[in-house]
Amino acid sequence: MRRITETVGKIKPIDTKVLEETQRRLDSLTKPRGSLGRLEELAKIVVAITGRKNPTLDRKVVFTMVGDHGVAREGVSVFPQEVTLQMVYNFLQGGAAINVLARGVGAKVLVIDMGVVSEIKMSKELINKKVACGTQNMMKGSAMTRCQAVQSIRGGIEIFEEEATTSGIDIAGIGDMGIANTTPSSAIVACITGSRVQDVTGRGTGIDDDRLKRKIEVIEKALKINQPDPRDPIDILSKVGGFEIGGLVGCILAAAAHRVPIVMDGFISTASALIACEFCPPLKDYLIAAHRSQEKGHQIALDYMDKTALLDLNMRLGEGTGAVVGMKLVELGVKILNEMATFEEARVSREEETSIP
Repeated sequence: MRRITETVGKIKPIDTKVLEETQRRLDSLTKPRGSLGRLEELAKIVVAITGRKNPTLDRKVVFTMVGDHGVAREGVSVFPQEVTLQMVYNFLQGGAAINVLARGVGAKVLVIDMGVVSEIKMSKELINKKVACGTQNMMKGSAMTRCQAVQSIRGGIEIFEEEATTSGIDIAGIGDMGIANTTPSSAIVACITGSRVQDVTGRGTGIDDDRLKRKIEVIEKALKINQPDPRDPIDILSKVGGFEIGGLVGCILAAAAHRVPIVMDGFISTASALIACEFCPPLKDYLIAAHRSQEKGHQIALDYMDKTALLDLNMRLGEGTGAVVGMKLVELGVKILNEMATFEEARVSREEETSIP
C-alpha cells in the first residue's frame, strides 16, 4: 500500500494558470478565434497537464492490461474464457486491431498479463505482472483479496514507472482485454455513481436479451453479497473488480504523478479511471475521453467525471483501440499550437475590431 500512497501523494492539480496564456497564443494563430474547436481545447489541456508551453507527444504508449474473470462461469459473455489467452498471442504477434491502429498513429503497445487463467509462453514482448490465474467468481464472494487488489494496482504503477524510466512517455493510452470484464466494470460504475445496475449494463461482446437479463442478475447479486464501499477504492476493486482493472488504476495514478496526459479507451478503462479518481479527485483533470463506447454505462461514467468524449464511432472493442485514435487527435491539437504561424509571422491581417454605435 505504501507504493500507492506515495504515488497518489505526487499527484498535483494541473497548472490552470497557463490556460489563459495558451489561449492567447492560440488566438494569435492564422485562423478565426476558436475555429479549431476541441483541438484547441486539447492543446490547452496538454499544456496544463505537462506544465510545458510547447509540449511534444512523440512518445505515445498504450498499456493493454489483460486478465480473466471468475464471473465468466455465469454465462455473461458469448465468448469462452480461452479467447483471452488467444488474444494475448494475437497482440504479441502484432495481428490485433490495437496493433494495427497503434502502428497507424506511431504508438507503442505494451501487453501486460495481470491475471490470465492460463500460463502464457514466455515472450520478450509480454510483461508479466500476474497476480493470480483469474479472479474468483464475484457472484459468490469477493473477486480477489484486498492484498491482491493492492498488488494489481502496484503492478500497474511499476509498469508505468519502468517504461517512463527506460524509454520515456509523453502521452499514455489505456486499454484492456479479458472475457467477461464488462460485468465487473458495470458493477464498479453502479457502485461509484449510485446508478441502477440495469442502467449501466450493456451487451458486451454482443449477448442476446436472455443473457443480458442474466448478466444484470449476476451483477445485482454480486453487489448485494459483497457490499463494496463506494468510498473505499480498494474495497470496490477487491470485491467486484478485476486484475487488469487494478493494473489500469495503477497506470493512471503513475501517469498523473508524472504529469502525463492519460487517454481513456472505453467502458473498462473508464471504470478503472473512476476507481483511480476515488484515490485522488484532482486526477480527473489528467484524463481525456477518447470515444463514447456503445456500452450502455459508458456515458453515465463519463458524465459522472464531467468528461465529453472526442469521438463517437460506435466502437466497443477495448484493447486500447479507441485510445490510440484519440491520442492522434490530441497530438494534432498540440501540433497546431507548436507549428501554426501567427498573423504577424505570416503577415496575414487580423479580424477587424468593430464596434456597433
